Amino acid sequence: MRKLAGARHAPGDWIQRARMVALSWEGQTTVQIAARLGCHPQTVRERLHRFNAEGVDGLGDRPGPGRRPRLTEAERSRIVALVGTPPPGRLVRGPDGTLAPAAEGSSAHWTLDTLTAAANAEGIVVGRSQVRRILLAEGVRWRRTRSWTTSRDPQFAPKEPASSASTPTRRKAPRWSAPTSSAR
Repeated sequence: MRKLAGARHAPGDWIQRARMVALSWEGQTTVQIAARLGCHPQTVRERLHRFNAEGVDGLGDRPGPGRRPRLTEAERSRIVALVGTPPPGRLVRGPDGTLAPAAEGSSAHWTLDTLTAAANAEGIVVGRSQVRRILLAEGVRWRRTRSWTTSRDPQFAPKEPASSASTPTRRKAPRWSAPTSSAR
């Protein structure tokens, strides 16, 4: 306990509480300990009672109020990592050159529903709204898929790139002219 009381690389709250115990062992009163450590005498009394009842474990903080998170950080990280993987219904080119979805009946784009289904398939029990909250909390940009970016038409060709940036754009003259004043 005295070693912890003099430590420099331990949590500060544990060091202060260990000092309370060490000073108590030296015979100092709770008022003297509180004055020396800059805290209230009642705090010293409560910490000494907890140390006497629980031992070294009594020096730590008790869990705070509120419900514990249902998902672990590893599970939350796995859900965020899913967004970076190809969706289950993404089109894959076969050996004969045809395109076919990797998983029949699955979406070719990540949606909240497909992310929820993928997380559930990995054993992470999570709902759609919670997936959305996790992605928002992690700062993952989320956009709905736009149906106009893809086409089922076999003759569909995406837009060509814009013209060269070295070509100057012409400025159009304004359509209106400033009124002239005639002074006679």
